[in-house]
Amino acid sequence: MFTVRQLARLAGITPRTLRYYDQIGLLKPSRVGDNGYRYYGEEAMVRLQQILLYREMGMPLDNIKTLMERPDFDVLGALESHREELRRRVAQMERLLVTVDRTLSHLKGQADMTNPQYFEGFSDEQQAAYEQEAAQAYDPETVKAASRKWKGYTVAEKQRIMEEGNAVYADLVRAMPRGAASPEAQAGVERWRRHIQYFWTPDDEQLVGLANGYVEDLRFKANFDKIHPDLASFLREAVQVYVAGRKKSS
Repeated sequence: MFTVRQLARLAGITPRTLRYYDQIGLLKPSRVGDNGYRYYGEEAMVRLQQILLYREMGMPLDNIKTLMERPDFDVLGALESHREELRRRVAQMERLLVTVDRTLSHLKGQADMTNPQYFEGFSDEQQAAYEQEAAQAYDPETVKAASRKWKGYTVAEKQRIMEEGNAVYADLVRAMPRGAASPEAQAGVERWRRHIQYFWTPDDEQLVGLANGYVEDLRFKANFDKIHPDLASFLREAVQVYVAGRKKSS
């Protein structure tokens, strides 16, 4: 058995976080001693691991609680899913590392690099992963539907979608000097919105949430910074202008 402080230290979180999880009913201690101390056993530790893995994926606590309290929740199945997600992220990081190395070599004059290679790290399932992870903030079922939709595309269709996504971001970079409210930037946001529909169909609130995530989620921000250090914040501002314009015209 572990005390709150011991488990918090082991998991790399604060004791206050554990107490909050207990307060909202997300993670109850295995037992409470006569002295009022909380004690956590193996089952609680496995549940905490699940919670932290879902948090790492960006899922809100309310969604995690709802998911883990379902009668058909399968711990082993969830771990297998986490394992596959982690393998995917490792592979993605390796591709991004190759892209960064190529960019450094190109900027140092050591190698030539074509425009599409600037966006090579954003290929394959990464295009789907962005929209899927953002969808988690709204409805886990949306994530599953987006995944099924992506898997239903042919290899040629996936390649075309990825190339289109690269072109969208490249055009947004070119529009940056003209400002977020410029016709070029707003046209870029419209293309971005249509591109997202290859995976799921967000409403205006979700569009804003997705753009916010590109800035606030350090994983997304780091990837966008590789294209341009101001792209994520520019896209967020442009999306806010875009959504405000849609509300006025409705």
